Amino acid sequence: MVETGERTGGGSGTAMGLRERKKIQTQQRLMGVAIQLFTERGYDKVSVAEIAEAAEVSKMTVFNHFGNKEDLALRPLEDHVHDAARTVRDRAPGESAVQAMRRHYLRAVDERDASIGMNDGPLVIQLLRLIMETPVLLTRAHAALVRGSDLLAEVLAEETGDRIMARVAAAQLEAVRATLIGENHRRLLLGDPADEIAPDAIRLAVQAFDQVEHGLGDYATKPAAQAASPA
Repeated sequence: MVETGERTGGGSGTAMGLRERKKIQTQQRLMGVAIQLFTERGYDKVSVAEIAEAAEVSKMTVFNHFGNKEDLALRPLEDHVHDAARTVRDRAPGESAVQAMRRHYLRAVDERDASIGMNDGPLVIQLLRLIMETPVLLTRAHAALVRGSDLLAEVLAEETGDRIMARVAAAQLEAVRATLIGENHRRLLLGDPADEIAPDAIRLAVQAFDQVEHGLGDYATKPAAQAASPA
């Protein structure tokens, strides 16, 4: 989700911090109004002009902060498209890509981060339900996941020099992350509180990333057929 941090210091630094804070507050207010209207009336039945009117700003103000109506719902999600690539690129020496991804995810669980489905605030639940029930938003959300995997693959390819295996590894890591987040979302929509989901989220994350780290091996080996008994 969008953070509301403020720069500190004197002179122009303070002024820039205040301007940035006002910008973020405006964006959050517009998103809150938009999500409420989308929830009440349906995404397709709400115009940008109506969002602007409800938020008591001009239509141009909305477009100054968001490129289109979809952005009003998906900005929180798309702010995290670079998370996996950034996590792997900035990891410590000696840390593998899977270890970095596991560490980042487990920390996000501890912090009840909405970006991985660990925040049960009313607005977060409304937004999640809206995306799930609106085909155009769900399609774009899926595209954001694909873009995140592509960005991660680029980082891995630069390090290893192997473009194909980088794409394979990125697909595996992002699939694990997406599956874990999807499970969190499923439980949030069932009404489970984030504090109740967290222990299971940690357990599943450890298991899932361990499986990637150690490989599938003999996972799901089909049992040999038993010989038929003599008549």
